[in-house]
Amino acid sequence: MRCLVTAGPTFEPLDAVRRLTNFSSGRLGSELVNFLTARGHEVTLLIGQQAVWRGERHCHQAITFTTTADLRGRLETLTSQPIDAIFHAAAVSDFGFGKIWRRSSRGELHEVQAGKVSTRQGTLLAELVPTPKIISDLRRWFPQARLVGWKYEVDGDRPGAIRLAREQVAECLTNACVANGPAYGSGFGLVKKDGEWQHLPDTSALFEALEKFVRG
Repeated sequence: MRCLVTAGPTFEPLDAVRRLTNFSSGRLGSELVNFLTARGHEVTLLIGQQAVWRGERHCHQAITFTTTADLRGRLETLTSQPIDAIFHAAAVSDFGFGKIWRRSSRGELHEVQAGKVSTRQGTLLAELVPTPKIISDLRRWFPQARLVGWKYEVDGDRPGAIRLAREQVAECLTNACVANGPAYGSGFGLVKKDGEWQHLPDTSALFEALEKFVRG
């Protein structure tokens, strides 16, 4: 199969020198790439520039991305290629920065614009603007591919994480979603389009189940 894996974090700039990102290391996606390559699949990896995991990555092609918009653009350039399965494990920033404001002594807000925002201006207010959901466009871009998304949840419990994974599958027209994070607990939940889900205790079991699932 020809597989596409996204891994690692995107980031969003506050100014020319500061950025908003998350704790994703890119390890799980990179290890999935190694597993798929070892099984004989042709794998393209889209890896975040800020991914800190430095283990080996074995793939047919590796492409680095930076911001959410950059990842979106790189995915769109691959739409002309025949891809059988996509594993969207990248930790895409949910928010980017909007305007930055300084509050005056009278309580008025004044917009701040600078290549490097100065700390001399004191406490500032920054807007967080939701970024467009890349996973929502994957079905349109890759109509024939088997699509697997990820749902990493911190708050709540396992049933809640499974419910949110089911919602992602239904809303984004994917074939499956991997639920994990503190809300899910140890291991992973592979939630399928029909609503059924399978608990997988570790990454080895997850990778085996994912390959079996996309093979059909």
